[in-house]
Amino acid sequence: MLRVGLTGGLASGKSFVGKTLGDLGCFVIRSDEIGHQVIEPGGEAYAGVVQEFGTGILNPDGQIDRRKLAALVFRNPERLAKLNALVHPPVRARTRQILEAHAATHPHGVAAVEAAILVETGSYRDYEKLIVAVCSVEQQIERAMARDGVTHEEVLERLSRQMPLEEKVKYADYLVDTSGTKEETQAQVRAIHESLAALAQHGGQT
Repeated sequence: MLRVGLTGGLASGKSFVGKTLGDLGCFVIRSDEIGHQVIEPGGEAYAGVVQEFGTGILNPDGQIDRRKLAALVFRNPERLAKLNALVHPPVRARTRQILEAHAATHPHGVAAVEAAILVETGSYRDYEKLIVAVCSVEQQIERAMARDGVTHEEVLERLSRQMPLEEKVKYADYLVDTSGTKEETQAQVRAIHESLAALAQHGGQT
């Protein structure tokens, strides 16, 4: 099975690319969803996160309030790094288990893992190919403001703490320029999917 990483920057369109890949028949894993699962009560990272950040992040039912947690790390790179160190390893382990299970039944399939910080964590090396979704900084700002209901300044602050897209591009095997219409983006993804499916058919892992 061909393992593919999918990443991008804030509001650069990677989720739309992931959805399109899924519509084309790819097995798509969203790391954000697994990240939410590992901090649920009983999840691998739950106890460590509560110990590190305190019971003040808990809702009355014992669930971690992700908004409260995000507020604690928002302007604190050191605390964000601690949170990532607690959450990322179990996310990576779960992802690996899911991929192995899928590979057993789909040896010539294509699996794409959508994650924001594949390059930053070095986990892009877990994949045979890497897709990076790109657009202009202006579009990132416009989309993030519309999607998240945040101010221009808040978006700029979030962007300032991310690896610039032009850096991520250096690691890419495939680029998807999402700055045009949805149809134009889908056409690019279809072409990439054809290439990936051909690679998967001719030997699975490359």
